[in-house]
Amino acid sequence: MTATEGNGGNEGGGGDRAAGGRHTWDDGLIARRAHRWTGGRTGARPARAVDEGRPEEAAAGVPHATAGVPHATAGVPHATAGVPHATAGYFPEEETARRSFGGPPYAVYQAGVRSFATGTLRPRLEALRQLVGLSRSRLEGRTLAGAARVLDEADARGRHPYGHTVVAIAGATGSGKSTLFNALAGAPLSEAGIRRPTTATPLACAWTDHADGLLDRLGIPAVDRRNPGYPYDPALRGLVLLDLPDHDSAAPGHRERVDRLLGLVDAVVWVVDPEKYADAVLHERYLRPLAGYAEVTFVVLNQVDRLPGEAADQVLDDLRRLLDEDGLALGEHGEPGAAVLALSALTGEGVGELRETLGRLTAECGAAERRLSADVDGTMTRLRPQYVADNGPVGLTERARAEFEDRLAEAAGAAAAGQAAERAWLRDAEWWCGTPWGRVRGRKARASGGSRASRTPGAAERMEIPGARAGTVAVEAVTARPAVEEAVRTLGDQATAGLPGPWAQAVREAAGWGGRGLAEAVDEAVAAAAVDRQPVRPVWWSMVAVAQVTLLVVQVVGVLWLLGATAGVFGGPRWWMPALLVGGAAVGPVLAWGSRVAARGPARRHGLSVEGRLREAAAECGARRVLEPVEAELARYGEVRAQYVIAAGGA
Repeated sequence: MTATEGNGGNEGGGGDRAAGGRHTWDDGLIARRAHRWTGGRTGARPARAVDEGRPEEAAAGVPHATAGVPHATAGVPHATAGVPHATAGYFPEEETARRSFGGPPYAVYQAGVRSFATGTLRPRLEALRQLVGLSRSRLEGRTLAGAARVLDEADARGRHPYGHTVVAIAGATGSGKSTLFNALAGAPLSEAGIRRPTTATPLACAWTDHADGLLDRLGIPAVDRRNPGYPYDPALRGLVLLDLPDHDSAAPGHRERVDRLLGLVDAVVWVVDPEKYADAVLHERYLRPLAGYAEVTFVVLNQVDRLPGEAADQVLDDLRRLLDEDGLALGEHGEPGAAVLALSALTGEGVGELRETLGRLTAECGAAERRLSADVDGTMTRLRPQYVADNGPVGLTERARAEFEDRLAEAAGAAAAGQAAERAWLRDAEWWCGTPWGRVRGRKARASGGSRASRTPGAAERMEIPGARAGTVAVEAVTARPAVEEAVRTLGDQATAGLPGPWAQAVREAAGWGGRGLAEAVDEAVAAAAVDRQPVRPVWWSMVAVAQVTLLVVQVVGVLWLLGATAGVFGGPRWWMPALLVGGAAVGPVLAWGSRVAARGPARRHGLSVEGRLREAAAECGARRVLEPVEAELARYGEVRAQYVIAAGGA
């Protein structure tokens, strides 16, 4: 129903309220109608009152000015004596818009006004914001510039309600953009003619008086802002229509204005004519790169009145074919995508269908969000190589960790130190459990070995691996630097498998920084672990040592008794004297051999214990200096990857 139907618009206002209170009519519209109906005979006083934002004074001399007007309590701002009531439904920004647009609004548009980034767009934008913040130290600024622009534009668009839908009419020279703009506006607002280019500056026509903020953002000056023709079409409430300059204009600056506005509007109506619908500039420069914006794109074949017979259908089919080659999804059979229409702006054929389509788009209040979602989609597609690599799973596996620790332990000589500790344990066991004569020979051998070691080059670079008691063995303590560097490089390669380039580089750098000085740090850690715990001498070694001393005493007693008996000092049977000597001499070596056999198990366990301590010390040092920084970078990439998935819509 148009604004003129039914009691001067009363039914229109009531019908909107009955439909759910989303649309309401302001008495300013009725005042303007009455002013037109009376031919301006209402006098200057009501007009001034209207301009000053005092509609109640303007309505004082206008018949039926207040009939059927919703009260302030119905959600429409109302004023008495120029002071707005503090009642529900009053919005100060509407009072400001009422003055800035050059008069009172013909409709207080509240339909579909939603907060910014509702639904699925809000978490995507937040994830993109987190993604940019987490990536600034890893990616170049120019790589993230596109994402930053999308966030800035989303913030700027979010300051204005989604209930206002900005639609731009774009096209080439002679396509009939301005004629279509005038046909939709219902008034000759834009100059149309054969002179090229006809449209030099973008013009705006708004079916709302609250679009000043949006038009300021678009850079449309006040002199280029128009009102639609009377009577106003209520189905287009909230629509802001732009007539853009020719995108193929030879005039300087026209193409730059078109490109800038195309990046700011919510939807685009591309107007093509039968002669230039296959223009390469249109398809290669605009339609093909903007294929991701199909849901907010309309392609209109204008001037079909010039095509005879079935030629219009043939051209339309060919246009659809070209759009399909451009990758622009067509919204056919109820599927989302671009709408392709045929019309004649000159004769009006098909213009009503386009008007209905724009009305549905505006009523849905979702064009801005779909446009921003497409912006985010395009940004995530461009950023995908920086965050996603199709090389399988990424991360540091347990096998890679174990191999790194094994390489460090090997470089630190943990296995050799364990074997040396095992041999030292066996030597100490042999010294404690051997015969007294063997202990004397072992002490001399140790003394001579120590003097030779002190004269050996590099002896200062040896560490002491404790054995039992005070016995120690010298083992090389200098960690093999090439082996450590190789272990770090191998770990870096394994950790970066499947990572995108920037994050793989960050992981390699973390491993490289940690690998600096790692060999020296492992040396210190291994040396500290080597003397950390002194082994405890087994008790049975002391018992065997006492037995060996006892056997020696027995042998000495036997020898003395034998000598005394031979000299006649002692009497008695002589057979047990040789028995004491032979028994003491035979049992001692057997006891020493048995002790060596019994000491093999504890010696092996002791060697493994020493090796384990050194391995643990080397592994702890490697984990602190290399593994933890690498894992931190991998965790950071995991967080970034999670934000990327959210920003990409879960794809």
